[in-house]
Amino acid sequence: MPRVNLKGLRARSGIPAFSVLPVLLLAAGHTAQAQTETILYNFTCQTDGCPPQAGVAVDEKENLYGTISSGGAFGFGAVFELTASGTFTTLYSFTGGTDGGFPQAGVVLDSKGNLYGTTSGGGAANLGTIFKVTASGTETVLHSFTCGVEPCEPRRGVVLDSKGNLYGTAYPGGSFSFGSVFELTSSGTFTTLYSFKGGVDGNVPNQGIVLDKSGNIYGTTNYGGASNFGTVFEVTPSGKETVLHTFTPNGKDGFYPAAGVILDSKDNLYGTTASGGTIGVGTVFKVTASGSETILHSFSGGKDGITPEASMVLDKKDNLYGTTAYGGAFDLGTVFELTSYGTETTLHSFADNGTDGYFPFQADLAIDKSGNLYGIAVEGGQRSSPYCTNGCGVIFRIVP
Repeated sequence: MPRVNLKGLRARSGIPAFSVLPVLLLAAGHTAQAQTETILYNFTCQTDGCPPQAGVAVDEKENLYGTISSGGAFGFGAVFELTASGTFTTLYSFTGGTDGGFPQAGVVLDSKGNLYGTTSGGGAANLGTIFKVTASGTETVLHSFTCGVEPCEPRRGVVLDSKGNLYGTAYPGGSFSFGSVFELTSSGTFTTLYSFKGGVDGNVPNQGIVLDKSGNIYGTTNYGGASNFGTVFEVTPSGKETVLHTFTPNGKDGFYPAAGVILDSKDNLYGTTASGGTIGVGTVFKVTASGSETILHSFSGGKDGITPEASMVLDKKDNLYGTTAYGGAFDLGTVFELTSYGTETTLHSFADNGTDGYFPFQADLAIDKSGNLYGIAVEGGQRSSPYCTNGCGVIFRIVP
């Protein structure tokens, strides 16, 4: 099986090329605290597929679930399970036909152990799908995308509400071809809730979203807004959109968010930008419910990391955890912690040492009930596969 070109993956992310180029280490960064990283699985790029591009979901028993963007039995990607005891199982392999193909996002779990996600290809129009995979591996296509009033080719996954309705974003498509926010009800009704116009309201909503208790949807756009450097938006259940923050390249604010936002118990939003901040290599930001934005951390270009492209997770003490695509001690990416007091610490610097993974890129972290972190690195790991001499990527766990 040929190795997927990761430069191509980054080029499709919607982030300008200069924002994802490796940057010289400019500062000493923060000292890493004591922590433990464990490689839970090494991909081989054979029957298990590769590359691992999206993050994993974790259940109550610490079993992990995710997708592979290509490979599997037919070469069009797969849905997998990795049990807490270390057993890897391909639950479903996509055929690239009406069942979908090339999933580039992770999955979400319901209370019965069913998995929901998206594929960027396949489906009735070959423009992507929303799918369901049961715990036993039976797949059902819940919706096939068509480019038009509705969006198509989703690159991010879906979120699930308490009634079994699914929500997400996709680009291109929508009424103005700049992407849209959609809903798929538990009964199968698909609705385009909001179509971006590509101006001050935002452009390219190619990231994940989050729901609050009232069903309002929050997310980011790569572009658009008053300065065309991206936005944080809210869309109500009735489809009304409000721009909560427009990013501005003023030397302090971040810009070009490559990931979605997360929500705390007080309805504050937290996210990352791939560019901007003090020296231009990314930020962690907070946006209140009223739209007030604060930069919590500007990355230094050194050991604290460069270019955060994935969504973060929040623990019970309101500490934030995330990854950077580059930077760290070896310029191969990091896992970081940002406390509620604003102190940033590099928990792990990925190293090309033959066992560790590296380059987490846009793979979101997951957190279990004990506060352990789980993630994907798209390169590195054991060099045993003939398909990728630098390693085919790993699933890792970090105990903060």
